[in-house]
Amino acid sequence: MSTARKADSAIVFAALGDETRLRLVARLCDEGPMSITRLTTGCGITRQAVTKHLRVMDRAGLVRNRRHGRESVWELERARLVQARRYLDAISKQWDEALERLRALVE
Repeated sequence: MSTARKADSAIVFAALGDETRLRLVARLCDEGPMSITRLTTGCGITRQAVTKHLRVMDRAGLVRNRRHGRESVWELERARLVQARRYLDAISKQWDEALERLRALVE
């Protein structure tokens, strides 16, 4: 994987590394597009804090917003999560291959 793709993936994992952002992603994944008001409900943090987290995830390409009347509706960018999963799968494959080489060497 190229250095640019690794750096691009690092931004996603950094955004997902925060527990609150991970919960927001899970809600958007489970419940679909939502306004900040709906995302804030039951979240235990302020609307301003949710907005801050959404902006971080937007910069990472994990979410996008669109105007729906007077509201901003946020939705998950599923393709970005698919890319992150592919990166993790590639790393997993590398580890599996390394462990297999080690097992062959030990035997």
